[in-house]
Amino acid sequence: MSDLRLATLGPLLTADAPAKAAATLALPTDLPVDTDTVIPAPHGIPGRPARPQLVEHIRLKPPSMRTPAGIAALVHSIAHIELNAIDLALDICWRFPGMPEAFYRDWLRIAQEEATHFTLLRNHLLTLGFDYGDFDAHNALWDMAERTKHDLLARIALVPRTLEARGLDASPAVRAKLVGAGDHAAGAILDIILRDEIGHVAAGNRWYRFLCEQRGLDPIATYAELATRHQAPRLRAPFNLEARRAAGFDDAELAALTAP
Repeated sequence: MSDLRLATLGPLLTADAPAKAAATLALPTDLPVDTDTVIPAPHGIPGRPARPQLVEHIRLKPPSMRTPAGIAALVHSIAHIELNAIDLALDICWRFPGMPEAFYRDWLRIAQEEATHFTLLRNHLLTLGFDYGDFDAHNALWDMAERTKHDLLARIALVPRTLEARGLDASPAVRAKLVGAGDHAAGAILDIILRDEIGHVAAGNRWYRFLCEQRGLDPIATYAELATRHQAPRLRAPFNLEARRAAGFDDAELAALTAP
């Protein structure tokens, strides 16, 4: 491929999860970027493996954390989020024309970091005697991608700035649960993921504000309207305010987040 945006379709359409991650990591970062071309949507986005079985979130019943399967199931759930995150970062590159070149390079970098996260977690699962696909999973992240596929502002507001920011909030408790169960290797992987995810959410904040300024919109009021329109999940405490500040949320946004 001679264009970065077109090149992202290769791994996005790849069904095998480890192969998707490997193909994402293999994408050249110095490809030229055609920022303006509207790319027709190909069939089969995103490529997905036959397993795991995707079920409603409320139907997921992981085993007890006092068992090896329970620890593996939690690691698997994080790996599934990271696989979805690869697809989300790749999808935003090809789908939305008309942004500065730096936008597409940001999301390719993010896709490659998500691919690294998935690979670390999948390799760790193998050491636990399991593999990606051995437990059921849900499709909530990609459902939001579908709901926002016609509006870049909504996509950025509700994926990196909402769903991925929730990961910042959840990370300390999930890490404590895994380390408390004796899985210190998983805890170390979560440290890497949290570090990188702060940067991913920061990119979402940066481009969200860019678009709001370009369209003459108030960021806080617009976010509330988009969250309602696209049925974003209600954000609940506890919030990782330190990580959110590091990711670029300002005092007014954090005040709105924590308001009754």
